[in-house]
Amino acid sequence: MSTTRHGAGSPGSTNTTTASGTGTRSGAWRTVDIVVAAVIAVAFSVVLWAWNLLWAATGPAFAALPPLQGFMYGIWLLPGVLGMLIIRKPGAAVFTEFVAAAVSALLGTQWGLTVVWYGLLQGLAPELVFAVTRYRRFTLPVALVAGAAAGLVAAALDRFYYYPTWTTGWTALYVVLVSASAALIAGVGSWLLVRALAPTGALDPFPSAGERTAI
Repeated sequence: MSTTRHGAGSPGSTNTTTASGTGTRSGAWRTVDIVVAAVIAVAFSVVLWAWNLLWAATGPAFAALPPLQGFMYGIWLLPGVLGMLIIRKPGAAVFTEFVAAAVSALLGTQWGLTVVWYGLLQGLAPELVFAVTRYRRFTLPVALVAGAAAGLVAAALDRFYYYPTWTTGWTALYVVLVSASAALIAGVGSWLLVRALAPTGALDPFPSAGERTAI
């Protein structure tokens, strides 16, 4: 059985989401969409900044086989997928991931402004996955693919910028681990966060408020 929730919207428009994770809605952003996307981005920018420090601190533990550190990657890719799953408007993944990366750069990072470029592309990857569904499906499988797509882009950027001398074997291992980490942490993690928040009423202004049992 599916449930239907009518979210807030402009006069004369209806936002509809079913428990199957499908729905139709206006693509126009409201003030609440912008504000919440910004809040998500800024909140996660602090997490990303802290994760930068943890990545650097744990690096020596992986000196023998550096690609293994890829299992930690997914947290950096969470804002984009989460932003889209909550807001469900075109551009949500790019906006949240990009702003989170930009603010974390302002807080200070060992990679400098490169993280801003990363944020843009890492937000664009999941954005394209949701765009393929015409922004109508926000289920767990779609979230998984969106997270994995962000991981693939991140691994490719890392290979180009930081690990150009790695062997094919090391590169393949890194791509697999980063993509798997992104799928689980950014994909499944974001989906679980939405399901946990929905019953609290925190998502009531959004179509995602109806996602309580969807897979």
